[in-house]
Amino acid sequence: MSRVTKGRKKRLSILLAIALLAGQIFSAVSVSAEAPPATFTPAEGWENYNYFNFAEALQKSLYFYDAEKCGEAAGYDKGGKLEWRGSCHEADAKIPLKYTNLSAAFLEKYKGLIDPDGDGTVDVHGGFHDAGDHVRFGLPQSYTAGTLGWGFYEFRDSYKAIGEEEHIIDILKYFTDTFLRCSYLDKDGNLIAFCYMVGEGDVDHCYWGPPELYPEEYQKTRPADFATAETPGSDVCASTAAALCTSYLNFKDSEPEYAEKCLKVAKAMYEFAKKYRGKAAGDGYYTSDYDEDELAWAAVWLYQCTGNMDYIKDIDSVDEKGNYTGYMKRIIPETYNTNTWYNSWTHCWDAVWAGTFLKLNELLPDNELFNFIASWNVEYLSGGDAKHKDPNDHNYYKTSPAGYTMINGWGSARYNTAAQLCALVYMKHHPERTDFGEWAKKEMEYLMGRNPMGYSYIVGYGYEQGLPFAHHPHHRAAHGSKTNSMNDPVEHRHILWGALSGGPDSSDYHIDSTTEYAYNEVAVDYNAAFVGALAGLYKYYGQGQKPIANFPPKEPRTDDYYCEARVARETTDSTQVVLKIHNESSQPPHYETGMKARYYFNIKELLKSGQDIDDVIFSIEYDEQISMQQDPIKLTGPFKWDEAGTYYYEFDWSGSKIYGDRELQISFRAKQDPNYLTHWDSSNDYSKKNLTTTYAVTKNIPVYLDGTLVYGEEAPKLDPSTDPEDPDNTPPSISVSYKCGTADVMKNTIRSSINIKNTGTVPINLSDIKLRYWFTNDGNQQNSFTCEYAALGSGNVTGNFSNISSPVPGADTYCEIGFTSAAGKLSPGGSTGAIPFRIEGASDYDKTNDYSYDSKMTELGDNTKMTGYIKGELKYGVEPVVVNIKLGDVDGSGTIDSIDFALMKKHILGSTQLDSESKIRADVNKDNEVNSIDLALLKKYLLGTISSFS
Repeated sequence: MSRVTKGRKKRLSILLAIALLAGQIFSAVSVSAEAPPATFTPAEGWENYNYFNFAEALQKSLYFYDAEKCGEAAGYDKGGKLEWRGSCHEADAKIPLKYTNLSAAFLEKYKGLIDPDGDGTVDVHGGFHDAGDHVRFGLPQSYTAGTLGWGFYEFRDSYKAIGEEEHIIDILKYFTDTFLRCSYLDKDGNLIAFCYMVGEGDVDHCYWGPPELYPEEYQKTRPADFATAETPGSDVCASTAAALCTSYLNFKDSEPEYAEKCLKVAKAMYEFAKKYRGKAAGDGYYTSDYDEDELAWAAVWLYQCTGNMDYIKDIDSVDEKGNYTGYMKRIIPETYNTNTWYNSWTHCWDAVWAGTFLKLNELLPDNELFNFIASWNVEYLSGGDAKHKDPNDHNYYKTSPAGYTMINGWGSARYNTAAQLCALVYMKHHPERTDFGEWAKKEMEYLMGRNPMGYSYIVGYGYEQGLPFAHHPHHRAAHGSKTNSMNDPVEHRHILWGALSGGPDSSDYHIDSTTEYAYNEVAVDYNAAFVGALAGLYKYYGQGQKPIANFPPKEPRTDDYYCEARVARETTDSTQVVLKIHNESSQPPHYETGMKARYYFNIKELLKSGQDIDDVIFSIEYDEQISMQQDPIKLTGPFKWDEAGTYYYEFDWSGSKIYGDRELQISFRAKQDPNYLTHWDSSNDYSKKNLTTTYAVTKNIPVYLDGTLVYGEEAPKLDPSTDPEDPDNTPPSISVSYKCGTADVMKNTIRSSINIKNTGTVPINLSDIKLRYWFTNDGNQQNSFTCEYAALGSGNVTGNFSNISSPVPGADTYCEIGFTSAAGKLSPGGSTGAIPFRIEGASDYDKTNDYSYDSKMTELGDNTKMTGYIKGELKYGVEPVVVNIKLGDVDGSGTIDSIDFALMKKHILGSTQLDSESKIRADVNKDNEVNSIDLALLKKYLLGTISSFS
């Protein structure tokens, strides 16, 4: 009998769906796993690989089941053994009845048993995920529980010896606890329903991510399939009954009440399977060809538990003509002809004949047929390493070139290790067959690393020695993708300790790739016999070997939360930045609902130009959260951070479930000042520091979780008096435009307009600027000033008159135009705009002899006969006469000190230049030159040897 097609049937449609999901179509070669490339070259020296530690392998093989646990108890914080696993699928405890296959008629009759609290849901939580997916399939799960229990029953001392007995017991009970929870018995103890499957394969396989992050829309409709009289599942029910029997045998001495409960349900399950024949649907996954092997498997275990020969009769009964009427009729029609069967397959999820005949041989050793079938199967699969008892029988399985028994190309290692378990169990009960054990040992050593690929097919085996192993099992939780892609990340986030990777093909070739499921899939049924085989190998060949101390090791810690950012656009008046906030938690992965981030920016440049935070236009250009969950982020701010112009906005994702990343594009734009200029400068923004157009992680955008800073650094609070940024020390400068006013009927009025422009690079307080309009007062003893209009407010423009003590032609008076502090700042490049003013006197003015008057200037333009000053220092124009000059006060500070001496010295040496007014103050001997004589006089004045420069 051949079951070659069995492995390939498993989840084929799902895996093709995954292939499309991952953006690639797999060839028939990758699915069949039977055609290595022509360039395949075996690893150099692979024959010399010699690290074999059955204690370590057995220890690690159990941890795969911790990775497969489903439900709350899977969580590391709930007692789970893997820090990267968290609770998942808790909603399996309340699956709505509408998402079950239970009919209305069934529920009308049994709703009180199925839903005792009447909440419309059913509690079927627990169990194990099948493989790298999240469905709890019936046949492989029950097969796994039974086969694990079988291996524990046969080789219990091995688990004790390496300190893993409690671990395997926890795993076994998690299986059988789930089976008991999902079994519904009536008051007479008859099984009425058994939930054998939770989840739906086609839906589940559209999601490639950790179970802790299972999509809510999938969980809400996660179905539960039941075997009932209407929808029988005799194959899966019988397989489950066998698993419960193993728990009875394993726990009857230590936990007799628990064991009796297992046996009670096992009996009811078996009777139900016998009465209601019909294979479980399984949504088209793990479908069985027939149920006789599972029924026989259950019957032989029930016989061992009860001693009731009726169970054996169910297997091998014959009628009066010698025709088999028991389950064996499926494989042997009658007793009077050959009455034998050459089993060429091995123990697996849908073919448990090999295990069944080993148990029959163990319990009924005098039955030659049972012994022959059990031993012939191992001999055949050994490829001739273990010879047939009949010397004329040369029918053996053809092995790979390296001697590996490759029964099927899809997950070959599961079948190979199942054959190993069968060999070791047979040897236990037939100690003379040491060749069985030697063959199993050779095959396991192949899988441990002595193979042409040069690495172990046991994930994590040899890790502590730095030895190579398969790193890319086809497993969502270990891979840890957050993008629903098998290719992202390239390397798995976690080591899937002890998982048996699919295995090589018949040419000893293997592809260690997540996408190559035929080569690199892992599943609970893969490890089931593998665990038992390791226990047997430890018993016979591993004495003295040690497990790994303090296992499993802690994973390296990573930053779970952080922010990436990049510059999307930058102009002279705006900045656009894209933030990407991350929740990369992986120990275990989990959603967060309290994430926030801050973006700090500085508006010092606006403040210097007389603007404030109200002149910043902020907007959100794109919020991925809306597209993901139709729930925009909450924006707050701007908040003032310090007195030096630093502010921040806070972006709040609280209430939104986040895993992976969320993108947010923000923009800042500065309004124009009164002079229609903008002064935006993002270079001093704390959160933009070092950002480029490429995403990079930044600590300058701090991330918070439930109000607590979890990544990054908040901006330092700047003191405006000790601003660490170098100030612009360029001297301020201005230009003054002049326009002659229109002729006035009244001769006692002078009309003009002025416009002041900041020609420097630093802002200037308008209150520091003074202009002088020079004129003759023509006998007017009183002059008045009126500002007729100013964009900055006419009330902020002042005018004062001063008489010149030493008048010159064209000027005996000047009008000094100034500004109040409320006038604000004049930013670089900015101007006041036209300011028309008038000067009025009691008598007429003769404007033709006024120094600053120019009747030809009917449009604003340069008029150097008007002078402009900043803090008293002449910055524009030519004075007709120097007034209020303090000789020696070179810098115009009002005092004569060493700074004045230094400035004069630098000017004489040629290292600096003095402006015209500074030159007048530096010419202390009044010879119209600034030279060493002036420097000497200034030195004497500072030393006190002279009191004046007269």
